[in-house]
Amino acid sequence: MGYSAGTYAKARELLEKQRIQNEQELENRRNILYMRSPRAKQLEQSIAKTSILAARTIFKGGNVREEMEKMKEKNLKAQKELESIILSYGFPKNYLDMQYKCSKCNDTGYANDRMCECMKRLCRDIEYKKLNEMSPLELSSFDTFSLEYYSSEGGDDSDKAKMEKILRNCRKYAEEFSLRSKSMLFQGGPGLGKTHLSLAIAKEVLDNGYGVIYVSAPTVLKKLENEYFGYQNDSSRTLENILECDLLIIDDLGTEFDTKFTTTTIYNIMNSRMLSSKPTIISTNMSIGDMEKKYDMRIVSRIIGTFGRVVFFGSDIRQKKKKS
Repeated sequence: MGYSAGTYAKARELLEKQRIQNEQELENRRNILYMRSPRAKQLEQSIAKTSILAARTIFKGGNVREEMEKMKEKNLKAQKELESIILSYGFPKNYLDMQYKCSKCNDTGYANDRMCECMKRLCRDIEYKKLNEMSPLELSSFDTFSLEYYSSEGGDDSDKAKMEKILRNCRKYAEEFSLRSKSMLFQGGPGLGKTHLSLAIAKEVLDNGYGVIYVSAPTVLKKLENEYFGYQNDSSRTLENILECDLLIIDDLGTEFDTKFTTTTIYNIMNSRMLSSKPTIISTNMSIGDMEKKYDMRIVSRIIGTFGRVVFFGSDIRQKKKKS
């Protein structure tokens, strides 16, 4: 299944910007070298001029071989002198070569008449970003997670001590995240920090270069339903992206409408990601008993069997913040 026309257009626009940036960076490097060595500029111009003369010689005919040998010798001599100047200033040998972000397609998006992996990755990242726009990823981080609203009554067994450990473990999970990381289930009442820490994990894992999708259960299931039944005109790959991303975070599981479609879709997502060993984080206000009442046992058994369970403690922090 392909991406939407809008996604391809955005990817081509980004690649064009990358090519312009490559050219600007080369021009900047060239100007730096020219300021230090005017001779380098003369040599580069001479090399370029020799290439033009070679083309004219071939076009005119005559004793082409002899003329070409002379020009080749002159060109090689100029190239060696230019290389010597570049190295004398501590620059790498390829200092005046165009530097591409992708060496396979030279930032065109296509190699050997096929879409390059960098183009596919760019399209995927654009789709992920569109999905993540549903969530305030920039508003939450580990540094902004405050423990001051949790009770310290009970010492080492207090809500504050327990949440401090959870915060530490979540930070470690994000820092050490890999494609082999364990799936996690965040449970607890509303306002205990599940969403905040989920967003903090998403942000750090994204910053570390992984493909992360963060969605709320009711929002994404409604979007998937609209796409499935043709209520949306764009050819979106939402389900495919959800199944393929490196880390999927589903917030507020249990707040979606109960329909046959949502139940089937949740099972499909859980089962597919479990079979492909892709980590998933779920946050929910439901207990295991609540989940058993709401969902098919196939869903619950997969969550219980494969997810590490993290129970959040305390009383509603949002209410405490309003009162303070």
